[in-house]
Amino acid sequence: MSTVPTEYTLQDIAEATNGEAVGQKEKRISGVAPFETANSNQITCAGGSKYLKRIDDARAGALFVPTGFKAPGKNLIGVSNPQLAFARVVDLFHPAVQPPSGISKRSATGSGLHTGDGVFIGAFATVGDGVTIGSNSIIQNGVFIGDGVSIGDKVVIHPNVTIMTGCRIGNRVTIHPGTVIGSDGYGFVPDSGRYHKIPQIGIVQIDDDVEIGACNTIDRATFGRTWIQRGVKTDNLVHIAHNVIVGEDSIIVAQVGIAGSTTIGHHATLAGQAGISGHLTIGSHVTVGPMTGVGKSISDGEVVSSGSPSMPHRTWLRVQRVIPALPEMKKKIAALEKQLTDLEKRIDER
Repeated sequence: MSTVPTEYTLQDIAEATNGEAVGQKEKRISGVAPFETANSNQITCAGGSKYLKRIDDARAGALFVPTGFKAPGKNLIGVSNPQLAFARVVDLFHPAVQPPSGISKRSATGSGLHTGDGVFIGAFATVGDGVTIGSNSIIQNGVFIGDGVSIGDKVVIHPNVTIMTGCRIGNRVTIHPGTVIGSDGYGFVPDSGRYHKIPQIGIVQIDDDVEIGACNTIDRATFGRTWIQRGVKTDNLVHIAHNVIVGEDSIIVAQVGIAGSTTIGHHATLAGQAGISGHLTIGSHVTVGPMTGVGKSISDGEVVSSGSPSMPHRTWLRVQRVIPALPEMKKKIAALEKQLTDLEKRIDER
């Protein structure tokens, strides 16, 4: 049976989040909830101006707020980052379920498997030869791990993940269901109208503190490595091609595709459905907007966007009729500009 308390005082929560409690410090809190629905026994977050303006309407028993914010009559915890503090308290009330260590009898493990302390390998998992799994790592049901794979400490691999031969996974990595790490890169040589496969003999390396969303596909390198560096977070349905490098603490949102041999700098943000061509360099602290197609390299710090914004359907129909006429319109405008220039010259000569 769990020994985790079901209630904490306001002061307990403040100490756990390095915050300052204001109000009824012995007020007991039994759960967490969104701002709109939190009741008098729950704590919520009012981190941004949208919620701070409505704080008088909040029914929550306590609220995380920015340090120094005042709301007479409310129980508050002032912190430098309310959203981060709230996330930590959600984890406090809802800790992750840790399965008991051990290897299921219904799993299949190869020769030379080396595991650290506290490892769990679930039913119907398949682990190849010469695999290393670090301490306190969790391999859930139905995972496939190929020969020679190395997995670090405190890794969580969710059901039906595939990690192919030779790939390396760092410490504290989470990989969500259905993801494939180390599938062949997309490499073919054309010859007389047919395509011949280029052997893909590299690996995927995923560094520490990375989280990979569900149904990602991260291809192994043709040679060397496809490299996901420390702290990267990917959403669901992301494709990263062979020999791509993704820099530290970058964020890749759903349905992004990155073509082969492109390098992404650190702290980059690639928004949903962005498409990045191959052999490019995308700088650090770059933001690529949703549905943006990137065909050339981008310098550090730039924000680029070329997505399709919504518009009324009738307006869209009119725009589509205009687009085919743009080349001819351009010619006419150029001709008019020339006539205007000639007319101005004649006027000046008089």
